[in-house]
Amino acid sequence: MKKGPARILDSLRRAAGGTCSGAGLAEEWGVSRAHVWKEVETLRHRGYRITAEPGDGYQLVTVPDRLYPEEITAGLATRWLAREIRYLESTDSTNRVALELAREGADGGTAVVSEEQTAGRGRLGRSFHSPPFVNLYTSIVLRPRIATAEAPVWILAAAVAVAETVAAFASDPHAVTIKWPNDVQLADLKTSGILMELAAEATRVEYLVLGIGVNLNADPGTFPEEFRARATSLACHTGRAVDRIEFTRQLYGNLEAVLDECAAEGFGAVRPRFEEKFAMRGRFVRVMQHDGTQCAGTALGIDGDGALRLRTDAGEERRFVAGDVTIAKDRSAA
Repeated sequence: MKKGPARILDSLRRAAGGTCSGAGLAEEWGVSRAHVWKEVETLRHRGYRITAEPGDGYQLVTVPDRLYPEEITAGLATRWLAREIRYLESTDSTNRVALELAREGADGGTAVVSEEQTAGRGRLGRSFHSPPFVNLYTSIVLRPRIATAEAPVWILAAAVAVAETVAAFASDPHAVTIKWPNDVQLADLKTSGILMELAAEATRVEYLVLGIGVNLNADPGTFPEEFRARATSLACHTGRAVDRIEFTRQLYGNLEAVLDECAAEGFGAVRPRFEEKFAMRGRFVRVMQHDGTQCAGTALGIDGDGALRLRTDAGEERRFVAGDVTIAKDRSAA
């Protein structure tokens, strides 16, 4: 049963632009009219525009551009993902918060959403620029029954869900591509990054935390200098603001469907959709490995375990399960 201001919001939303009397709300929820007024004031403080006319009742006019759990779940069609949402106006990292929740026993599907990250993290220890109230920063606790060796493909599966969601909002869906293993791009500019962290017991995964950041309405001109030439936002691509609540709902729905498919049938069931958006096939790339060694060659595709296949100029075929990839415009740039 809904509690607090959420129950008043639920009634106002169900009125679909009509009014709800204070007496009617008090009777519906078993509280006093003074308590109804107090909860309406709380909603107004959070940015909801609610009018009230004597003898007419309360009317919900507009909702704020905030990723409140009540707004996300109001139209959410998932079964298990993001049915529990922890909302924060600001945090250092949603992944850090989600990891804490996972260690404390949070259910699989628990999501953390923050309007801002002060120390957002990407792969390989990089920072993720996270300005407030314009983008989506979310981390999800997952508890799949898989071996540790199977975990890496889950970040590729997540990239499929993110790419398909971005494509649904993009002016040109064909401009949406995936740069192995986890960057989603618009016209070769990064618009989303994914970070996966895990804990394991012996050879089995105890939990995964999947962090997703998507540039939705940020102005690329405000990005740090080092990001401006290689990053963009969805709004910059479309020329119009993105409904962040609707985008988040669709992302959670797509992510649940992809992860369910991956859990039931393996990554092979999702792999064709990854390859459909794979940005690198036939292009000359350089892979920087964690030990500092590099390898350059032509990207051939990905294997069933998510590894990148590369053919060097010497004709040798190499596989990479991890690494940082640079796509060259020409061979001299790689």
